[in-house]
Amino acid sequence: MRYDFDVLVVGGGIVGLSTAYALTRARPGLRLGVLEKEDGFATHQSGRNSGVIHSGVYYRPGSLKAGYAVGGAAEMVEFCREQGVPYEVTGKLIVATERAELPRLHALAARGRENGIPVTELGPARIAEHEPEVAGLAALHVATTGVCDFPAVARRYARLAGEAGAALLPGTELRAVARRADGVTVQTSAGELRCAVLVNCAGLHSDRVARLAGDDPGVRIVPFRGEYYELAPGRRALVRGLVYPVPDPAFPFLGVHLTRGVHGDVHVGPNAVPALAREGYDWRTVRPRDLAGTLAFPGAWRIARRHWRYEAGELHRSLSKRAFTTAVRRLLPAVTEADLVPAAAGVRAQAVARDGSLLDDFAFAGFDPGDPRSVRRLVHVLNAPSPAATASLPIGREVARRALAALAAGG
Repeated sequence: MRYDFDVLVVGGGIVGLSTAYALTRARPGLRLGVLEKEDGFATHQSGRNSGVIHSGVYYRPGSLKAGYAVGGAAEMVEFCREQGVPYEVTGKLIVATERAELPRLHALAARGRENGIPVTELGPARIAEHEPEVAGLAALHVATTGVCDFPAVARRYARLAGEAGAALLPGTELRAVARRADGVTVQTSAGELRCAVLVNCAGLHSDRVARLAGDDPGVRIVPFRGEYYELAPGRRALVRGLVYPVPDPAFPFLGVHLTRGVHGDVHVGPNAVPALAREGYDWRTVRPRDLAGTLAFPGAWRIARRHWRYEAGELHRSLSKRAFTTAVRRLLPAVTEADLVPAAAGVRAQAVARDGSLLDDFAFAGFDPGDPRSVRRLVHVLNAPSPAATASLPIGREVARRALAALAAGG
């Protein structure tokens, strides 16, 4: 087969673009393309988050999440500094507002130290030194957490990859994949393309791309919408930096938190509610194909049975601004309904197994350099949850490593 590209990356979010950037650095002269169905890059998960550079304090020691976040946070700060992308290392507070949360807070402190993260345990007076308007019984101060402009980071990855010779193809939708012994042929909205190795970084559609390529991903993407408010401009002084509740270990979301961004805005949220479309950023957006796929998947019903009490609270806060405000007031007593202004929502691509378990770590499939029997010519990123943006540099290098190994193995 005559190739248009040695490697073709599907998905122009921050993981796909960091992979492209890593490939151009690792193999100058590589014939590389990046497909993105939208007219611009980082328009979905990568462009619709709170912009937090996560420290890694939450993640199980030894997990990919922990390793990538701790190293990736430092790399992200350095990348932003070198490239002129807005960022700030603010530190953050994780605040316990009830006595029942104190054991979990102490466990987080131990986990943070095991991951090599500087954490300081604070009492109420020390909380007030950092955040005068925040109420709590105790808190952790995590010094390495920060914020940045992740869409700007993604655009910089794209620019650097393009300057190194990558063909950036926004507005080009993948429609079909045919894997052959001598390569991969893809049908796109702009015509046919041929490559030696296809890399799937399609985020919200990663499981579909895997199935298009003839692989069973073993998981289904179940979309959860994160709904945000922000503080009205005149009330932004209520929050100096980043303030989080103690997370519930039974649910894979961090709860309603307060985030001062690099441009001075203060995000409040999110709620985590089922989305009625993979790109369903409000209740009005319903895609019958997406919704039918979720409802037909046994894992989605098992999640609902397992977490229905928690999700009922999330839905209540989604539909009632008063209930949402009440939740925020646990951390920030001075806030009122009038202080909260609706902000853009995001959708999380949560990979779920058939038994209803939520994949908690990064997950790759396709070609594995350590397994000669693995699927050739394809590399899939099936789950890239938070802190994927924080850790996008090390994740991009790992995906690039797999793609180049697949190329060297003849696909």
